[in-house]
Amino acid sequence: MDLRQMRYFLAVAEERNFNRAAERLHIAQPPLTRQIRALEDELDTLLFVRTPKGVELTEAGAALLDEVPNLLSLAQRARERTQLAGQGRTGRLDVGIFGSGVLDVIPRILARFHAERPDVRIVLHNQTKAEQLEALRERRIAVGFNRLVPPDSDVQVETVLRERMVVALPAHHPLAARKRLALHDLDEQPMILYPNLPLPGLAQRVMQAFERDGLRLRVEQEVEDVLTSIALVAGGFGLSVTTESATSLRLPGVVYRPLDCPALRDIELACLYRRGDPSPVLAAFVDVVRAFARQRARSRAETQV
Repeated sequence: MDLRQMRYFLAVAEERNFNRAAERLHIAQPPLTRQIRALEDELDTLLFVRTPKGVELTEAGAALLDEVPNLLSLAQRARERTQLAGQGRTGRLDVGIFGSGVLDVIPRILARFHAERPDVRIVLHNQTKAEQLEALRERRIAVGFNRLVPPDSDVQVETVLRERMVVALPAHHPLAARKRLALHDLDEQPMILYPNLPLPGLAQRVMQAFERDGLRLRVEQEVEDVLTSIALVAGGFGLSVTTESATSLRLPGVVYRPLDCPALRDIELACLYRRGDPSPVLAAFVDVVRAFARQRARSRAETQV
């Protein structure tokens, strides 16, 4: 049995007449008659008996009629779901995220994608840069967000935006009275660095900037994430060079000041995913990321005019 035969059978069963069924199906009667006979031959039973007014269902035909609407409905549902999946409108998207990235930009991108494709299930995974790269290679995530991602032949990296750098410091600190800070202002100040991870990141960028300018970096604490870093700033442990998005962490006793330093002017947020991944869901998500990146770039250019 095939779906075309099921549709033909249903039309004849409902119309009780081959001519009317053929008109309803927009086909000639002879092909319809041949298909019904082929179906009867396959099932090895009569489905219809002819009457002066048309046809009537046999008991076997009535039994089949009980099943056919459900079969056609399931087939239509399978077709629609398959088409939606092929268009990237259903399915699942596993996303690798990290510390400060979830404070501003990434939630906006995810919200925009969810609004466009509400039937795609988004699953978030809090991972370090190394964990994201490994998860991408092992296909445990489809896409990730991170900073200073090293080149990789298997991973495509696209810049979403560049975030300005700021200094988080205790509100009672003498430097808090200034509107802007330079890197030399942080010379010998107790500093809290993050993340303390093997792959190069913000902490390494800060170290390199101090070394380049011949300044002494006094490391008070090295922590894993931005929240811990800002919490320690609130506790008076020291200062922290962080990203503009971290300013959304309004912890009591913490203020933020822009940092004037060519080597630490800004830092990119990147989207990373497997090269050549054919997933329609991923393609749709990358389109949203690129549209967001273009919008942010335009907004930043307009503010600088």
